[in-house]
Amino acid sequence: MKPFDYQHPTDAAAAVRSVAGVPGAVFLGGGTNLVDHLKLGLVEPDLVVGVTDLLPAAIEELGGGGLRIGAGVSNSELAADPRVREWFPVLSQALLSGASGQLRNMATTGGNPLQRTRCVYFQDVTTPCNKREPGTGCSAIGGWTRNHAILGASEHCIAVHPSDMAVAMSALDAQVRVLGPGGERTIPFVDLHRLPADTPERDTVLEHGELITAIDLPAQSIARRSAYRKVRDRASYAFALVSVAAALEVQDGVITDARIAFGGVAHAPWRAYRAEETLRGAAASEESYRAAADAELVDARPAEGLDGGNAFKIPLLRRTLAATLRDLAREDA
Repeated sequence: MKPFDYQHPTDAAAAVRSVAGVPGAVFLGGGTNLVDHLKLGLVEPDLVVGVTDLLPAAIEELGGGGLRIGAGVSNSELAADPRVREWFPVLSQALLSGASGQLRNMATTGGNPLQRTRCVYFQDVTTPCNKREPGTGCSAIGGWTRNHAILGASEHCIAVHPSDMAVAMSALDAQVRVLGPGGERTIPFVDLHRLPADTPERDTVLEHGELITAIDLPAQSIARRSAYRKVRDRASYAFALVSVAAALEVQDGVITDARIAFGGVAHAPWRAYRAEETLRGAAASEESYRAAADAELVDARPAEGLDGGNAFKIPLLRRTLAATLRDLAREDA
C-alpha cells in the first residue's frame, strides 16, 4: 500500500476544501469500499480525509411524509427505521438484501451509492481495464461476462453498478444534496450515475471535492406499495445478477402509476421509464407485465464471453419484473 497523508477536519466544509485542494485526495466514510481498494492497489491517494462523524447522522421528516436522510446514517439504521419500512419498504428491503450485517453497520447513506463496480477485471491490477486505467482496454469484453451489463454498455466498458440501495433510490425519485467547493447543489438521484460511453473511469457526475451530505426522499403515496426483488447466485452476501425495485398503484384492476428501476444490468442503476409508460393505464395482468419488460429491454445487448455470455439476464429480468409487479398488484387488490 502506498503511504498517504490523513486528515480529520472539524467540519464538512473544511473536509471539502481539503479534498478539493489536492488532486489525489479522497474522502473516507465507512470505508467498506475504499479500504478494500487500498488493499488491492486500485487506488493510491495522496491524502485521505475522514468524514465519518462530520456528516448528518439523522433521519428527518420533511413535509407530507418525505424524509431527509443524513449521509452519515448507516445502512442498518436506515433499513430499520420504522418510517422507512412503512413509507418506503422498497428501500428497506434493498438495504437488507445487500452485504452482511457487519458491513451494513459500517456503510453509510452517502457512501453506498458511490461504491465502485465489482468487475473482476477492475479489481485485478494485472489486467487491462479502462475504468481503472483509461485507454488500456476492457478485459471483460470477450472474457467472463456473466455478471456484466446488458443495457447502456459501450465498447469501452461493460461493468455494472453494484449497489442495491441505489436501485431503490432511483425508483423513488430521490434527490442528492451535495456540498462542494462552489457551495451546495441538489442532483436528482437518477442523474447521479453515468453510463460508461468513452469515459468509463467516471462513475458519477460529482466533481472532485464534492461530498454527499444528505439524500431526500419526496413524499409519494405510491412508495408505500413498493418492493425489491434480487436474484443472485447464493442467498446472501452476493451481488445481483438482476434486481427490480418497483412501486405500483392499481385501481379497479387498472395500473394508474408505476415506478421501476433495475439493478445488475447496467453501469448505473437503470430507471425503467419505458416500462413505466407501458404500464400506466394497462390492466394489472401478466400480459401487461411482459409488455413492460419487452418495452424496456428492446435495446438490451447481452455480452458474449468465455463463460457463455449473459444473454440469460434478459429472460431472467422479464420474470423478475413480472413476479415483483404481480405481488404488488395483489397487495392493491
